[in-house]
Amino acid sequence: MKALLIARRELAGYLRTLSGYVILAVILAVNGLFFNAYALGGASKRSAEVLSGFFYYSSGFTIVAAILVSMRLLAEERQTGTLPLLYASPVRDRDIVLGKYLAGLAFLALYLLCTLYMPLLVLVNGKVSFGHVAAGYLGLLLLGSASLAVGTFGSSLAKNQLLAAIFSAVMLVALILCWLLARITEQPLSDVFSAMSLWNQHFPPFQAGLIHVRDVVYYLAVTYVALFAATRVLEARRWR
Repeated sequence: MKALLIARRELAGYLRTLSGYVILAVILAVNGLFFNAYALGGASKRSAEVLSGFFYYSSGFTIVAAILVSMRLLAEERQTGTLPLLYASPVRDRDIVLGKYLAGLAFLALYLLCTLYMPLLVLVNGKVSFGHVAAGYLGLLLLGSASLAVGTFGSSLAKNQLLAAIFSAVMLVALILCWLLARITEQPLSDVFSAMSLWNQHFPPFQAGLIHVRDVVYYLAVTYVALFAATRVLEARRWR
């Protein structure tokens, strides 16, 4: 319950400030440009190809949005000196982390909702498989959830928002590049790196309209581990 109260306060903070709308508008505009230039393109394509292209580009923008949304979650409290006030309040560290993460996830879901008009534009000249759209958006939400949780962990480590964005980007790029390590190492390491890859191993099925339990479990596991680590960082800092 306390986590939900923190989430509501944090989400209201996003919606009251101009920065939240600027982030939303800029990423939507760039995503729209890529959709028109590359997913739609000039040549005739099957609707499934257009949808696949849309989810391909949107996955990158979702990761970027997660970094931008998460960088203020905990780093801003430390930067402005309000973190001791949170420590003094009767809330547990896990409630602080979970509440801020849920606010970020709600804002990210709002961003994804605003992109829904793009796949629906396919209806103008083609047919849309709503199962494909649902699977793709589930993949975007899970990918965004995992990226946001990693960003929350990065935000817990940083002294300011810029450092939080850098830490988060470095960790997410490292997870994405695991597919490259999987290609240059031998088993069993290649299997481990392949399973850890944030995008290459787990997102393409969603992009194609398929839902595999292993991919859902992977993204939920990354989310849990990252939030657990962020909570431990707050606990360690409380007792310094």
